[in-house]
Amino acid sequence: MRVISDYHIRGKRILLRVDLNSPVENGKIVSGPRIEAHSRTIKELSENGAKVIVLAHQGRIGKEDFLHLEQHAKLLHHIIKREVIYCDDLIGEKARHAIEKMKDSDILVLENVRTLSCETDESIPGKVVGALVPLVDYFVLDALSVAHRKHSSVVEFMDKLPSFAGPVLANELKALEKLRNSKDVLFFFGGSKVEDSFKIMKKWLNEKRARKILVGGALATLLLHAKGYKVAESMEFLLESNMESHCEDAKELLKNYGQYIMLPVDVGLSIEKEIPGTNGDKLRIRENCDVDKIKRGQIWDIGPKTAEVYKEAIFNSHAIVMNGPAGVYEIEDYSFGTKTILEAIAQCDAFSLLGGGHTITALQKFGLDWKHFGYVSLSGKALIEYLCGKSLPALVALEENARKFNV
Repeated sequence: MRVISDYHIRGKRILLRVDLNSPVENGKIVSGPRIEAHSRTIKELSENGAKVIVLAHQGRIGKEDFLHLEQHAKLLHHIIKREVIYCDDLIGEKARHAIEKMKDSDILVLENVRTLSCETDESIPGKVVGALVPLVDYFVLDALSVAHRKHSSVVEFMDKLPSFAGPVLANELKALEKLRNSKDVLFFFGGSKVEDSFKIMKKWLNEKRARKILVGGALATLLLHAKGYKVAESMEFLLESNMESHCEDAKELLKNYGQYIMLPVDVGLSIEKEIPGTNGDKLRIRENCDVDKIKRGQIWDIGPKTAEVYKEAIFNSHAIVMNGPAGVYEIEDYSFGTKTILEAIAQCDAFSLLGGGHTITALQKFGLDWKHFGYVSLSGKALIEYLCGKSLPALVALEENARKFNV
């Protein structure tokens, strides 16, 4: 596929599909890695003389995080230090007029694409495509995080316009390409997304390309339970979160591939204790415990013995993928495992790919420099699907577009 950075773009109207979807607190968006990464693309295109028309989404209609993109335009202006025009229209006269009067290097943010029902309902023709195609020269997709969707703003422009990958997408694909042909990858899976983790495990283990799989978080609790260990009060979480329903899958995975899956040998338990001298007030304290001696408490982290075993495995690896934290890293007493794993990956010589929102948040919490990692992915579900071997509609469309349009 073509990358826009390789082409002359001065004077071109470029429709740039990015992922500005941001956390929302009290009705206001919070700056994060995605919007900062895409701001660099916007700035680069603008500095090279393109007329940059930004197409993006925020939340979904009916959800609390659904917002218009005026705040995003203001935040981009703050990050880029260039004027960013916001248009509260997408397919009407106001949007058309705003695009037509753009000058070289102008930046225009259009309305949230998900204000249109055709954007998320594939059975409805994409009005946004018919409205914008006559007004622009090129389409650029710069987000792997939306590449797994068949939404009109993601794939349909590629049938009508010369299309390119942006630098954020291109860099992400370069990182994934380093893993594509690797036959010696170590995985660390944490968090609680059991189905996603199991799918990746099965694919890479079936293909004999996973060297070892380390586990932490709620996923480790489930696998310990499936192996017959007592998990005390964590059993309530497994039942309430419906994770226990995956127990048979976990048993099958351990039966078929147990020699490749490293489970914790000790854990950090959260034990509730009464505070002396109070009227029954309680607090939670950390207590490290071997997995065969768990009698009470909740599993909130891996233990120090496990951390040492995992570190040794990491330092003996050539390629590493980490998705999800090792425990309840948000609480200081239980951040040990996640921090230790991340620091070990940062210090080793292996190429590393980190993914997942909590993984990125943990990097920020611990102040770890992203430069110490091979690549930190800004994608979520799309990364999972890619690692599961699925074809992503937008990537297929980009490749077909390169054959269809000569530039």
